[in-house]
Amino acid sequence: MTERITRTSVEFRNAFRLPGVDGMQPAGTYSVLTIEEQIESLSFLAYRRLSTTIALGNDIAGMRAEQTTSIDPEDLCDALARDAEAPHVTV
Repeated sequence: MTERITRTSVEFRNAFRLPGVDGMQPAGTYSVLTIEEQIESLSFLAYRRLSTTIALGNDIAGMRAEQTTSIDPEDLCDALARDAEAPHVTV
C-alpha cells in the first residue's frame, strides 16, 4: 500500500485543551503529522487516514521534552476554532 505523510503546523494564541490529552497546553506552534494510505480498489485516487498525531512540548527540570500523542482531527479543528473566536490572552 502507498502511504502519504503530511506535516503541518498549527498555532494556538491561547492555552487550549484537546480530548484525550491531559491538562491545558500552552499557546504556541505545534507540529501535526497525518499518515494516510491509498485505497487501491477504486477507479480514482483516494486516501484513508490511518493516524493523526500532535507533538506536545513539556518543560521538565529546565529541559524541553516532546511527547507525540494521537488525536482526532475533528477535535483539533474544534480547538483551533475556539482559539480563533477567543480574545487573545497574554500572560
